[in-house]
Amino acid sequence: MSLAPQLKDLLVCPLCKGKVEIREADQEIWCRADGLAFPIRDDIPVMLADEARTLTNDERTDR
Repeated sequence: MSLAPQLKDLLVCPLCKGKVEIREADQEIWCRADGLAFPIRDDIPVMLADEARTLTNDERTDR
């Protein structure tokens, strides 16, 4: 399963309200501006700062 297209269009970073990159293969949603990766669990985005991991420098700059 994957995230619904309608949901993808609505998702923004909960901290900066900026654009996010949905990485379904990694089961994560990345905010490069804040350097955080939010998990996707059971096809549900967990957009909580406490649940996010910090992106590595390579992840943050790799496009």
